[in-house]
Amino acid sequence: MAEVKQAARPLSPHLQIYRWSWTMAMSIAHRATGCALYGGTLLVAFWLVAAASGPAAFETAQAIAGSWIGRIILFGYSFVLLHHMMGGLRHLVWDTGRGYDPTTRMNLAKYSVAVSGGLTLLLWAIVLATR
Repeated sequence: MAEVKQAARPLSPHLQIYRWSWTMAMSIAHRATGCALYGGTLLVAFWLVAAASGPAAFETAQAIAGSWIGRIILFGYSFVLLHHMMGGLRHLVWDTGRGYDPTTRMNLAKYSVAVSGGLTLLLWAIVLATR
């Protein structure tokens, strides 16, 4: 039987070969925020169940949410929600066929972090000012 000689196949590049960029980091962050939203949605569901269960359960849920650790979790959840939304809007821009040049791609990634952080701070400033 004749021996078949195969050409050496190139190895697929790995993370050590790629130079990290904003778009890579935001792609990973978009996935991570999507996963974190599952946990936050469970917290919202628990809060709604407590509200439907009666005044005592709702008071307990409100006490937990109003504690310093509860507020930190709520602040993180609001940032995750807004950051994921900004990532979705970035993808919506790409779906229109725009924003693929390297400069625009990097700027969209950088601004999505800045805008989501700014919106989170603005949201919490409004909430705390109206209390």
